[in-house]
Amino acid sequence: MFRRIFFTAIVAGLLGGLAISVVQEFTTTPIILHAEEFENKGGEAGHKHGRLDRGLALISPAHAHGHETAATNTSEQSWGPSGGLERSLFTTLANVLTGIGFALILTASFAIAGHPMSGRTGVLWGLAGFGIISLAPALGLPPEVPGSMSAELAGRQTWWFLCVAATGAGLWAMVFRKGALWIIGGIVLLALPHLIGAPLPQRIGGAVPPELAGHFAAASLVTAAIFWCILGWLSGTFWQRFATKS
Repeated sequence: MFRRIFFTAIVAGLLGGLAISVVQEFTTTPIILHAEEFENKGGEAGHKHGRLDRGLALISPAHAHGHETAATNTSEQSWGPSGGLERSLFTTLANVLTGIGFALILTASFAIAGHPMSGRTGVLWGLAGFGIISLAPALGLPPEVPGSMSAELAGRQTWWFLCVAATGAGLWAMVFRKGALWIIGGIVLLALPHLIGAPLPQRIGGAVPPELAGHFAAASLVTAAIFWCILGWLSGTFWQRFATKS
């Protein structure tokens, strides 16, 4: 069983990461490059207003909500890949590793559920993963384009993990348990993180126009949905195929 989980996750994560890297080149990457032009032009104004996020956004909080930087010295800049091929290669590597990690979660869930699995069924599981990992947290912490203002990183990460755990548990209670109490409990869990509320920045704004930021948030969620559908289909397909060989 472990070999089946491992090999399914490796193949699905590798292919899914490569596929979504191609999709990103036409969805989020052009928006990020455009936003970085505004960020660089903002320069001093950006530092006066607060921290400027950097990085490619797709799935996890580290990607979708930027990285916190200690601004004790505005002249210090953390290392990052240069533009062009190097940046594309690092992005692809990150997507492949992320895909393998999420595929491991999917295939482990397949094994625990014990239901017959196929590519079509895998897409449904992938959509559930999209709702848990990307969509639900985006209600409180939408994907941020470089140059946007953000709340403190530790608070955002803590709320993100709370939202993911509560959403996953709520969906499990509503789908895999029977009875009105389980459904009510699931609804409460789904709503709980949003009733608590995500941490917000002290001020909003930044060097990037709000229209571009809104476009990026929408493109990031659509890209994440495509990623999870691809990953779910690949995981379900190879899970079924490796079952016949084990």
